[in-house]
Amino acid sequence: MSLDLNNAVVVITGASSGIGQATAEAFARRGSKVVLAARNGEALDKVAQACKCIGGDAISVVTDVIDPAAVRALAEKANALGRIDVWVSNVGVGAVGRFEETPIEAHEQVIRANLIGHMNDAHAVLPIFLKQGRGTFINMISLGGFAAAPFATAYSASKFGLRGFSEALRAELADKPNIRICDIYPAFVDTPGLSHGANYVGRRVSAPPPVLDARRVAEAVVKVAISPRATTTVGAVTTATRLAHLLAPNLSARVLGRLMAAYFERAPRIAESDGNLYRPSSDAARIDGGLRSQHRLSAPLLLGLTALAAVALGATVASRISRPRRGPSSSHWLS
Repeated sequence: MSLDLNNAVVVITGASSGIGQATAEAFARRGSKVVLAARNGEALDKVAQACKCIGGDAISVVTDVIDPAAVRALAEKANALGRIDVWVSNVGVGAVGRFEETPIEAHEQVIRANLIGHMNDAHAVLPIFLKQGRGTFINMISLGGFAAAPFATAYSASKFGLRGFSEALRAELADKPNIRICDIYPAFVDTPGLSHGANYVGRRVSAPPPVLDARRVAEAVVKVAISPRATTTVGAVTTATRLAHLLAPNLSARVLGRLMAAYFERAPRIAESDGNLYRPSSDAARIDGGLRSQHRLSAPLLLGLTALAAVALGATVASRISRPRRGPSSSHWLS
């Protein structure tokens, strides 16, 4: 059955900017009670006020999802509203740099936030869902859950891990049809996330077009909350990336790695930074990151990935056609 979002209780972690803020506002427009969580209390209060101004009810709870006790406290405060209908696990951080040149502490922090933090979210809310007999847990993953991200190895590991976590948890709850584990995989999104992230490559990081409006991703989250589905991709780049990785995972990763290396050779130099790995961003409470082009140009990355997928498909078909057929007697276990 679909969920009526009017007065629904929706918890959103990572709600102080970007996709989280856009998602909070999208639920607020539908009259939901949103419980906003992030490390930056001042930014959360601004987002909560914006939600109230557009028709929703909102409370902010300063929470670091790395801390399981803090996440349990968040769940208790949300449940005090009478129930929890939807939990959007949205926290995400990143660290860009060559693997060996990035501090191991930074790699660990990315894994803690992007994987362990989401597990903390689920561990805190699932007992509530089980007790009330229903609930929807939405994991924000990204196209990084389908394809490797060279120069962001910990990010890639966390997203691959998060996809596996969701699939395993979904299987455990298969006999609970009213408790749903849902994944969202957006392509590149115009948020402050890239500027907020850690940078150990010393070059300005940007996203190739086409770049999605975070509000489009938020609408996808709302749609899943109303009518849950296991996997939702947002943006054609995700579809092309998923296909390329399915058909030629090593080739697609190598091509992307070379493209990234070439980009970093040309990109303007900037100071290296830990970004928001260990402390909240100072310029939160904004949805857009200023990455979207003002012109509707062709998408070179999308075209490249699509071409790569086509080449991989052709190679796969060709290898199968050229492979000599073996009769039943050639199978060693039959001899």
